[in-house]
Amino acid sequence: MAEDSDAERTEPASEKRLRQAREDGDIPRSREVATFTVLMTAGAGLWMMGGGIVNTLSTTLQRGLSLDREQIYNPNALIERIGADIAGVLLACLPLAGAVMLMMLASPLLIGGWNFSAKAFMPNFGKLNPMRGLGNMVSTNALIELLKAVAKTLLVGAVAWFVVLSQKDAVIGLVAEPFGTAAPHLGGLIAKAFLTMVGALGAIAILDGPYQMWHHADKLKMTRQEVIQESKESDGNPQIKGKIRQLQREMARKRMMANVPTADVVVTNPTHFAVALKYGEGQRGAPRVVAKGTDEVAAKIRELAKEHKVAMLEAPALARALYKHTDIDDEIPEALYSAVAEVLAYVYQLRAYSKGTLDQYPDRPQRLQVPPEMDPFNPASQKAGNRPGTGTH
Repeated sequence: MAEDSDAERTEPASEKRLRQAREDGDIPRSREVATFTVLMTAGAGLWMMGGGIVNTLSTTLQRGLSLDREQIYNPNALIERIGADIAGVLLACLPLAGAVMLMMLASPLLIGGWNFSAKAFMPNFGKLNPMRGLGNMVSTNALIELLKAVAKTLLVGAVAWFVVLSQKDAVIGLVAEPFGTAAPHLGGLIAKAFLTMVGALGAIAILDGPYQMWHHADKLKMTRQEVIQESKESDGNPQIKGKIRQLQREMARKRMMANVPTADVVVTNPTHFAVALKYGEGQRGAPRVVAKGTDEVAAKIRELAKEHKVAMLEAPALARALYKHTDIDDEIPEALYSAVAEVLAYVYQLRAYSKGTLDQYPDRPQRLQVPPEMDPFNPASQKAGNRPGTGTH
């Protein structure tokens, strides 16, 4: 068998392979999507809370540069003042930092989902192989990452240049504004520029997300031989299972054939169908089917019946109806009671004649009452949706 190659990996990854990859920490991830969502959250937070943060920072700076006599000569008071200023700054930045941290935790849910794998923390000395490192440097994935880096640089650079030119007059005008209004205005300009440049990264993220999912699925594809081997390991060898099913059918057929000598009568088609019926003395219920079959199996049933001197009756419509509407060890359908009763009466008369208790040879039943819809070869039955059975039992 030829060695498998990447070109032969045409089968989608199985559930087992996907589960194993996830356990190994190998799941689709897009750094572009994660970076975009985190930066966009930071930019949106800066847009909404930037003015308050800037005012807090400016107020803290002003307070830090103005000290009274007590704070100059009392180190403890100075330390308390510094601690209070630091706490004020942290409190002002806390909502923005919290939003960014929350998005950092939520961004993996967009692609791949959360995954905790201990194997990902295990040392892999194969990564220290220099030849493997060189191979990764010249791989298709490395080329795509290089193209993405160049695209990000060009796109963000172009957007940044456009933003700078569009806000040049506003930035120069800040010099003429009072500090109280200039600080919030500056924060708004920075947030607007930040959001515009980060929005440019969204174009890269929109393309990178689906690509990473496709790349991960393509990387885990399997060869047909791997699919067959995994199926063997999971469900067992199909050839062995097929052999077991064949042996089970043969055993069931042997058990069925062992019932033929005990039957009361075998109803035949005469060549394509054979159904053996048994109705013992004192038996409750209707006669039962102890064996049935078509073609070769039917021939074997007739052979055993002849060998063990079991009565046989040629009744094509009845044989077909019994074969179609019963299984082994089933009672005959109620609609066939009348026809089977005539057959059994004929068989019992034959036995009586052979024992000498009946003087006249019984007349063979000629027109058995088989409802047309019970006969699979009858047009009325085919219109009702029945089709003749073709299997063997």
